Amino acid sequence: QVQLVESGGGLVQAGGSLRLSCAASGRTFSNYDMGWFRQAPGKERMFVAAINWSGGSTYYADSVKGRFTISRDNAKNTANLQMNSLKPEDTAVYYCAAGRRRWALTQVGGYDYWGQGTQVTVSS
Repeated sequence: QVQLVESGGGLVQAGGSLRLSCAASGRTFSNYDMGWFRQAPGKERMFVAAINWSGGSTYYADSVKGRFTISRDNAKNTANLQMNSLKPEDTAVYYCAAGRRRWALTQVGGYDYWGQGTQVTVSS
């Protein structure tokens, strides 16, 4: 089992920045690829960003490319999502996830463990 706890969400004005963190415990963190997803009210959970187990490869949804940066620190068992130039359409609950299906990093089904989510609200 891997336990994931997100933090760092909040209310920010458009154009602002937030940094989300995901703290992991349980099994060896470096064995898992990590992803960030978001879910707006009434919508499906959508891929945002992913990073492979070593941190050597990163992936982004087109909607956040150039604005968001995913990173990880295997020594600290954390994964982070730096979000800049935020837009109202970025408003959602953000979830971190851990998985080992490396062919499915951009898919909800590619992950086995999920955090409880953290709310991000961007005002216009």
